[in-house]
Amino acid sequence: MAKPLIITTLLSLLLLLFTTALANSDSPFIVAHKKASLNRLKSGAERVSVSVDIYNQGSSTAYDVSLSDESWPQDLFDIVSGNTSKSWERLDAGGVISHSFELEAKTKGMFNGAPAVITFRIPTKAALQEAYSTPILPLDVLADRPPEKKLEWRLLAKYGSLMSVLSIVVLFVYLVATPGKSGGAKGSKKKR
Repeated sequence: MAKPLIITTLLSLLLLLFTTALANSDSPFIVAHKKASLNRLKSGAERVSVSVDIYNQGSSTAYDVSLSDESWPQDLFDIVSGNTSKSWERLDAGGVISHSFELEAKTKGMFNGAPAVITFRIPTKAALQEAYSTPILPLDVLADRPPEKKLEWRLLAKYGSLMSVLSIVVLFVYLVATPGKSGGAKGSKKKR
């Protein structure tokens, strides 16, 4: 039983040493987080809002940063706003840049998006470096969903004042009907 614990501890220690060495090196360390959410319109269409946050967790600036998210096929999605790719001149150490765009779904079904690709340049290396964003969870596009039960504001506006008056009356009856611990109990004691 102790052998798997020792192996796990050694692997964790090696991973910690490796990430510490990466963080202490004089280079950018790009981390990207991709998020997607579905928005159903009243017309029945469904839009996908996608945002990608790019973080430079390293100790130096990344230059010629480019984001490319080509995982949205044109036969399944139309671009409503924004672009699926964007470029920035630089991303300073500790900096964050964000990009978002919106798509409209054409067909119904499950969609699994691939991670976005981020390329950047390090002044000490000639080759472009690549980083990948987190993948998104599967999206059930144009799925048949039951209508959400929302608070009916019409009912609240119509019966809200009646409920307020009823609750005040019930509270008053409760306070009058229940015996209290007031001065009446003290008056029955004999004084000497």
